[in-house]
Amino acid sequence: MADAKVLPFDDGPRRRRPRTPAPVRPLPEQPQPRPGEAGAPDLGAGGDASGWERRIAGGLAFLRRRLTGEYEVDEFGYDEELTDQVLMSLLRPVYEKYFRVEVKGIENIPADGGALIVANHSGTLPLDGLMLQVAVHDRHPARRHLRLLAADLVFRLPVVNEVARKAGHTLACAEDAERLLGAGEIVGVMPEGFKGIGKPFSERYKLQRFGRGGFVSTALRAGVPIVPCSIVGAEEIYPMVGNARTLARVLGLPYFPLTPTFPWLGPLGALPLPTKWTIQFGEPIPTEGHPPEAAEDPMLMFNLTDQVREQIQHTLYKLLVQRRSVFF
Repeated sequence: MADAKVLPFDDGPRRRRPRTPAPVRPLPEQPQPRPGEAGAPDLGAGGDASGWERRIAGGLAFLRRRLTGEYEVDEFGYDEELTDQVLMSLLRPVYEKYFRVEVKGIENIPADGGALIVANHSGTLPLDGLMLQVAVHDRHPARRHLRLLAADLVFRLPVVNEVARKAGHTLACAEDAERLLGAGEIVGVMPEGFKGIGKPFSERYKLQRFGRGGFVSTALRAGVPIVPCSIVGAEEIYPMVGNARTLARVLGLPYFPLTPTFPWLGPLGALPLPTKWTIQFGEPIPTEGHPPEAAEDPMLMFNLTDQVREQIQHTLYKLLVQRRSVFF
């Protein structure tokens, strides 16, 4: 076959004689084929063939990058692409349809720069941290990512360790938190730890001790605001009515929960109850006005810790009064 001849688009100005445009006659209207008839476009189930093609192409490109290793993780092991494309997609139906999370005060999280979100912790299993992560990403106008500080137990568990790292979680220590805040990240901490998540159902919505105020010291060193956060709804997903301490020691766990359905109903008993959640972010508490040595002042840390704790507790009580029902 002969080579195709390439015609240049522009090889100098050319003179053309003006032409009188021919009158435009309207074409007779042709009946459009209905979906399913011959000649009708195949829109598929979603009603947009090109949209489905783009999704398939994007999915194939994602798989190719995963298989070839052409993706990036940061120094903590955080995989932003995997989090956005897979993990968030898996958590979003639980967030939107199962727990029907309502978010308030999202504007209190800054649009850029670092901030420390301090929240209450509850629910027997740490689903509240995951829902908080979805709330920050999906509801914030800048779609910011929340980097949660997790207990060392999370990083000792097989599979869970790898997934937590990929999702942006890191060990709850001051060094990692300061590095993340210094890089302008949103960091989340739940100071109650296992005392909050493993407390009995009779003590629901009663905040436990916030430790020694290490999170305040971290925020002061980084000069970032502290954003109190109150979560209502997580306390009732697994009503913990007992604790098998002997079994917990054997398994190396801080507690082994006994609920009205677990372990009596087996795997079915591990299904959380579909409670209605509310997450409210409070007014930020600034820290940049304090001198550098303020991070070593125990009285200041105590006062700020108590201020954050009281603000979270007060908001919890307010949300509980406003709540119509546990499930609606």
